[in-house]
Amino acid sequence: MKPILPLLLLAAVAFSQQSPLPPGIVARRDVAYVPGGGPRQTLDVFFPEKSDKPLPLVVWIHGGAWHAGGKERTPAMPLLADGFAVASVTYRFSQHAPFPAQIEDCKAAIRWLRANAKELNIDPARVGVWGSSAGGHLVAMLGTAGDVKAWDKGENLDQSSRVQAVCDWFGPADLLTMGAQSPPGSRIQHDAADSPESQLVGGAVQENKDKARAASPVTYVTADDAPFLIMHGDHDALVPHEQSVELNEALKKAGVESTLKTMEASGHGDGAFRTPDAFATVREFFIRTLRK
Repeated sequence: MKPILPLLLLAAVAFSQQSPLPPGIVARRDVAYVPGGGPRQTLDVFFPEKSDKPLPLVVWIHGGAWHAGGKERTPAMPLLADGFAVASVTYRFSQHAPFPAQIEDCKAAIRWLRANAKELNIDPARVGVWGSSAGGHLVAMLGTAGDVKAWDKGENLDQSSRVQAVCDWFGPADLLTMGAQSPPGSRIQHDAADSPESQLVGGAVQENKDKARAASPVTYVTADDAPFLIMHGDHDALVPHEQSVELNEALKKAGVESTLKTMEASGHGDGAFRTPDAFATVREFFIRTLRK
Protein backbone atom coordinates (compact mmCIF):
# COMPACT_ATOMS: atom_id res chain seq x y z
CA MET A 1 0.00 0.00 0.00
CA LYS A 2 1.32 3.44 -0.91
CA PRO A 3 2.27 5.65 2.06
CA ILE A 4 -0.63 8.05 1.49
CA LEU A 5 -3.31 5.36 1.33
CA PRO A 6 -3.50 4.65 5.08
CA LEU A 7 -4.22 8.36 5.61
CA LEU A 8 -7.04 8.29 3.07
CA LEU A 9 -8.48 5.11 4.54
CA LEU A 10 -8.35 6.57 8.03
CA ALA A 11 -10.16 9.69 6.87
CA ALA A 12 -12.77 7.58 5.11
CA VAL A 13 -13.78 5.51 8.13
CA ALA A 14 -12.74 7.37 11.26
CA PHE A 15 -15.80 9.62 11.43
CA SER A 16 -18.30 6.75 11.55
CA GLN A 17 -19.02 3.73 13.64
CA GLN A 18 -21.60 1.10 12.75
CA SER A 19 -24.65 1.90 14.86
CA PRO A 20 -26.67 -0.69 16.76
CA LEU A 21 -29.82 -1.64 14.90
CA PRO A 22 -33.01 -0.05 16.20
CA PRO A 23 -35.82 -2.42 17.19
CA GLY A 24 -37.78 -3.78 14.26
CA ILE A 25 -35.01 -3.29 11.69
CA VAL A 26 -34.09 -6.17 9.38
CA ALA A 27 -30.47 -6.51 8.26
CA ARG A 28 -29.35 -8.36 5.16
CA ARG A 29 -25.57 -8.44 5.02
CA ASP A 30 -23.01 -9.47 2.42
CA VAL A 31 -25.58 -9.67 -0.35
CA ALA A 32 -24.05 -10.31 -3.78
CA TYR A 33 -25.42 -7.67 -6.14
CA VAL A 34 -23.39 -9.27 -8.95
CA PRO A 35 -24.22 -12.99 -9.16
CA GLY A 36 -21.01 -14.94 -8.92
CA GLY A 37 -19.03 -11.76 -8.32
CA GLY A 38 -16.21 -11.33 -5.85
CA PRO A 39 -16.40 -10.33 -2.17
CA ARG A 40 -16.04 -6.67 -3.11
CA GLN A 41 -19.28 -6.78 -5.10
CA THR A 42 -21.56 -7.00 -2.09
CA LEU A 43 -23.82 -4.77 -0.06
CA ASP A 44 -25.61 -4.57 3.28
CA VAL A 45 -29.18 -3.31 3.44
CA PHE A 46 -31.30 -2.33 6.44
CA PHE A 47 -35.05 -1.75 6.42
CA PRO A 48 -38.03 -1.90 8.80
CA GLU A 49 -39.58 -5.32 9.26
CA LYS A 50 -42.99 -3.65 9.03
CA SER A 51 -43.97 -0.51 7.18
CA ASP A 52 -47.27 0.67 5.77
CA LYS A 53 -45.64 2.08 2.61
CA PRO A 54 -42.43 1.77 0.61
CA LEU A 55 -39.63 3.90 2.03
CA PRO A 56 -37.01 6.13 0.43
CA LEU A 57 -33.52 4.63 0.35
CA VAL A 58 -30.12 6.18 1.11
CA VAL A 59 -27.10 4.26 -0.17
CA TRP A 60 -23.70 4.84 1.45
CA ILE A 61 -20.56 4.34 -0.67
CA HIS A 62 -17.29 4.27 1.27
CA GLY A 63 -14.00 6.00 0.55
CA GLY A 64 -10.42 4.79 0.73
CA ALA A 65 -8.69 6.10 -2.42
CA TRP A 66 -10.49 3.48 -4.56
CA HIS A 67 -7.91 1.16 -3.01
CA ALA A 68 -9.24 0.28 0.44
CA GLY A 69 -12.16 0.69 2.83
CA GLY A 70 -15.32 -1.28 3.46
CA LYS A 71 -19.08 -1.18 3.81
CA GLU A 72 -19.10 -2.13 7.49
CA ARG A 73 -19.06 1.45 8.73
CA THR A 74 -21.63 3.97 7.56
CA PRO A 75 -22.83 7.26 9.06
CA ALA A 76 -26.21 6.78 7.36
CA MET A 77 -27.60 4.36 9.95
CA PRO A 78 -29.40 7.05 12.04
CA LEU A 79 -31.57 7.79 9.00
CA LEU A 80 -33.44 4.57 9.78
CA ALA A 81 -35.17 6.47 12.57
CA ASP A 82 -36.38 9.04 10.02
CA GLY A 83 -38.23 6.56 7.85
CA PHE A 84 -35.47 5.66 5.41
CA ALA A 85 -34.08 2.33 4.37
CA VAL A 86 -30.26 2.30 4.30
CA ALA A 87 -27.78 0.34 2.21
CA SER A 88 -23.98 0.26 2.25
CA VAL A 89 -22.05 -0.80 -0.84
CA THR A 90 -18.51 -1.91 -1.56
CA TYR A 91 -16.88 -2.27 -4.96
CA ARG A 92 -13.80 -3.55 -6.77
CA PHE A 93 -10.57 -1.74 -5.90
CA SER A 94 -8.26 -0.08 -8.40
CA GLN A 95 -5.43 -2.57 -7.76
CA HIS A 96 -7.78 -5.35 -8.90
CA ALA A 97 -9.58 -3.59 -11.76
CA PRO A 98 -9.13 -0.07 -13.15
CA PHE A 99 -11.92 2.39 -13.83
CA PRO A 100 -14.73 2.00 -14.88
CA ALA A 101 -15.04 -1.15 -12.73
CA GLN A 102 -15.90 0.96 -9.66
CA ILE A 103 -18.81 2.87 -11.22
CA GLU A 104 -20.02 -0.28 -13.00
CA ASP A 105 -20.28 -1.91 -9.57
CA CYS A 106 -22.07 1.03 -7.98
CA LYS A 107 -24.57 1.16 -10.83
CA ALA A 108 -25.09 -2.61 -10.55
CA ALA A 109 -25.81 -2.20 -6.82
CA ILE A 110 -28.42 0.50 -7.48
CA ARG A 111 -30.10 -1.71 -10.10
CA TRP A 112 -30.11 -4.70 -7.71
CA LEU A 113 -31.73 -2.63 -4.99
CA ARG A 114 -34.42 -1.45 -7.37
CA ALA A 115 -35.01 -4.96 -8.70
CA ASN A 116 -35.60 -6.13 -5.11
CA ALA A 117 -37.50 -3.05 -3.98
CA LYS A 118 -40.71 -4.87 -3.14
CA GLU A 119 -38.98 -7.41 -0.91
CA LEU A 120 -36.94 -4.67 0.80
CA ASN A 121 -39.95 -2.37 1.15
CA ILE A 122 -38.20 0.52 -0.60
CA ASP A 123 -39.51 3.01 -3.12
CA PRO A 124 -37.47 2.63 -6.33
CA ALA A 125 -38.38 6.16 -7.36
CA ARG A 126 -36.70 7.69 -4.29
CA VAL A 127 -33.05 6.60 -4.10
CA GLY A 128 -30.34 8.85 -2.72
CA VAL A 129 -26.60 8.27 -2.44
CA TRP A 130 -24.01 9.54 0.05
CA GLY A 131 -20.27 8.98 0.02
CA SER A 132 -16.95 10.37 1.20
CA SER A 133 -13.65 10.93 -0.63
CA ALA A 134 -13.43 8.18 -3.27
CA GLY A 135 -17.02 7.37 -2.32
CA GLY A 136 -17.88 11.04 -2.85
CA HIS A 137 -16.44 10.74 -6.34
CA LEU A 138 -18.54 7.63 -7.02
CA VAL A 139 -21.81 9.12 -5.78
CA ALA A 140 -21.12 12.22 -7.88
CA MET A 141 -20.61 9.90 -10.85
CA LEU A 142 -23.96 8.26 -10.11
CA GLY A 143 -25.55 11.70 -9.93
CA THR A 144 -24.15 12.96 -13.21
CA ALA A 145 -23.52 9.79 -15.24
CA GLY A 146 -26.49 7.66 -14.22
CA ASP A 147 -27.63 7.70 -17.85
CA VAL A 148 -24.31 6.41 -19.26
CA LYS A 149 -25.55 3.05 -20.51
CA ALA A 150 -22.07 1.76 -21.34
CA TRP A 151 -21.48 1.27 -17.61
CA ASP A 152 -24.71 -0.65 -17.04
CA LYS A 153 -23.48 -4.22 -17.32
CA GLY A 154 -24.62 -7.56 -15.96
CA GLU A 155 -27.96 -8.24 -14.30
CA ASN A 156 -31.16 -6.23 -13.80
CA LEU A 157 -30.66 -4.16 -16.93
CA ASP A 158 -34.38 -3.40 -16.98
CA GLN A 159 -33.77 -1.22 -13.90
CA SER A 160 -32.41 2.33 -13.91
CA SER A 161 -29.17 3.19 -12.13
CA ARG A 162 -30.01 6.89 -11.89
CA VAL A 163 -30.47 8.42 -8.45
CA GLN A 164 -32.68 11.19 -7.09
CA ALA A 165 -30.33 12.89 -4.59
CA VAL A 166 -26.55 13.05 -4.04
CA CYS A 167 -24.56 13.97 -0.93
CA ASP A 168 -20.91 14.26 -1.89
CA TRP A 169 -18.41 14.59 0.96
CA PHE A 170 -15.04 15.91 -0.27
CA GLY A 171 -14.90 13.77 -3.41
CA PRO A 172 -12.69 14.32 -6.47
CA ALA A 173 -14.66 15.89 -9.32
CA ASP A 174 -12.16 16.57 -12.12
CA LEU A 175 -9.07 14.35 -12.15
CA LEU A 176 -7.34 16.56 -14.72
CA THR A 177 -7.37 19.68 -12.52
CA MET A 178 -6.57 18.16 -9.13
CA GLY A 179 -2.81 18.63 -9.46
CA ALA A 180 -3.06 22.30 -10.41
CA GLN A 181 -5.56 22.97 -7.63
CA SER A 182 -3.52 21.38 -4.85
CA PRO A 183 -2.68 23.89 -2.11
CA PRO A 184 0.84 24.28 -0.71
CA GLY A 185 1.59 21.39 1.60
CA SER A 186 -0.68 18.95 -0.22
CA ARG A 187 0.02 15.36 0.80
CA ILE A 188 -0.53 13.98 -2.71
CA GLN A 189 1.08 14.72 -6.06
CA HIS A 190 -2.10 14.05 -8.01
CA ASP A 191 -0.44 13.95 -11.42
CA ALA A 192 2.24 11.47 -10.30
CA ALA A 193 2.05 7.95 -11.69
CA ASP A 194 1.54 6.47 -8.21
CA SER A 195 -1.23 8.83 -7.08
CA PRO A 196 -4.62 7.31 -6.21
CA GLU A 197 -6.15 9.00 -9.26
CA SER A 198 -3.48 7.64 -11.59
CA GLN A 199 -3.86 4.17 -10.12
CA LEU A 200 -7.60 4.44 -10.71
CA VAL A 201 -7.27 5.13 -14.44
CA GLY A 202 -4.29 2.82 -14.97
CA GLY A 203 -1.57 5.38 -15.64
CA ALA A 204 -0.38 8.92 -14.92
CA VAL A 205 -3.39 11.24 -15.14
CA GLN A 206 -1.88 13.80 -17.51
CA GLU A 207 -0.62 11.03 -19.79
CA ASN A 208 -4.09 9.44 -19.89
CA LYS A 209 -6.30 12.48 -20.31
CA ASP A 210 -9.15 10.71 -22.08
CA LYS A 211 -9.36 8.12 -19.30
CA ALA A 212 -9.10 10.79 -16.61
CA ARG A 213 -11.81 12.86 -18.28
CA ALA A 214 -14.05 9.79 -18.54
CA ALA A 215 -13.57 9.17 -14.79
CA SER A 216 -14.52 12.75 -13.79
CA PRO A 217 -18.06 13.63 -12.64
CA VAL A 218 -17.85 17.15 -14.15
CA THR A 219 -17.64 15.58 -17.61
CA TYR A 220 -21.25 14.39 -17.43
CA VAL A 221 -23.10 17.32 -15.85
CA THR A 222 -26.45 17.99 -17.55
CA ALA A 223 -29.60 19.85 -16.61
CA ASP A 224 -31.48 16.70 -15.60
CA ASP A 225 -29.01 15.65 -12.90
CA ALA A 226 -30.16 14.93 -9.35
CA PRO A 227 -29.94 17.61 -6.63
CA PHE A 228 -26.53 17.77 -4.93
CA LEU A 229 -25.34 18.60 -1.44
CA ILE A 230 -21.54 18.97 -1.46
CA MET A 231 -19.54 19.32 1.77
CA HIS A 232 -15.80 19.94 1.78
CA GLY A 233 -13.20 21.26 4.21
CA ASP A 234 -11.32 24.35 3.08
CA HIS A 235 -8.06 22.99 4.58
CA ASP A 236 -8.26 19.61 2.83
CA ALA A 237 -4.70 18.50 2.05
CA LEU A 238 -5.76 15.34 0.19
CA VAL A 239 -8.57 16.38 -2.14
CA PRO A 240 -8.45 20.11 -2.99
CA HIS A 241 -11.49 22.10 -1.85
CA GLU A 242 -11.49 23.65 -5.32
CA GLN A 243 -12.68 20.30 -6.69
CA SER A 244 -16.04 20.81 -5.00
CA VAL A 245 -16.14 24.46 -6.05
CA GLU A 246 -15.64 23.36 -9.66
CA LEU A 247 -18.36 20.71 -9.47
CA ASN A 248 -20.82 23.03 -7.74
CA GLU A 249 -20.28 25.73 -10.36
CA ALA A 250 -20.72 23.25 -13.22
CA LEU A 251 -23.97 21.95 -11.73
CA LYS A 252 -25.36 25.43 -11.14
CA LYS A 253 -24.39 26.54 -14.64
CA ALA A 254 -26.38 23.59 -16.01
CA GLY A 255 -29.39 24.57 -13.90
CA VAL A 256 -29.04 21.71 -11.39
CA GLU A 257 -29.92 22.31 -7.75
CA SER A 258 -26.59 22.26 -5.89
CA THR A 259 -25.42 23.49 -2.50
CA LEU A 260 -21.77 23.68 -1.48
CA LYS A 261 -21.20 23.80 2.25
CA THR A 262 -17.60 24.70 3.02
CA MET A 263 -16.44 23.34 6.36
CA GLU A 264 -14.20 26.14 7.58
CA ALA A 265 -10.75 25.31 8.94
CA SER A 266 -11.44 21.62 8.29
CA GLY A 267 -9.35 18.97 6.62
CA HIS A 268 -10.13 15.69 4.87
CA GLY A 269 -12.96 14.07 6.78
CA ASP A 270 -11.84 15.47 10.13
CA GLY A 271 -13.87 16.19 13.24
CA ALA A 272 -16.13 18.75 11.55
CA PHE A 273 -17.77 15.91 9.66
CA ARG A 274 -18.49 13.99 12.86
CA THR A 275 -20.63 16.65 14.49
CA PRO A 276 -24.40 16.71 14.99
CA ASP A 277 -24.54 19.83 12.80
CA ALA A 278 -22.90 18.03 9.88
CA PHE A 279 -25.30 15.11 10.15
CA ALA A 280 -28.26 17.46 10.50
CA THR A 281 -27.32 19.14 7.22
CA VAL A 282 -27.27 15.78 5.44
CA ARG A 283 -30.46 14.60 7.14
CA GLU A 284 -32.37 17.73 6.16
CA PHE A 285 -31.18 17.40 2.57
CA PHE A 286 -32.41 13.81 2.21
CA ILE A 287 -35.70 14.54 3.97
CA ARG A 288 -36.32 17.43 1.59
CA THR A 289 -35.34 15.61 -1.59
CA LEU A 290 -36.53 12.05 -0.91
CA ARG A 291 -39.41 12.23 1.57
CA LYS A 292 -41.76 14.31 -0.56
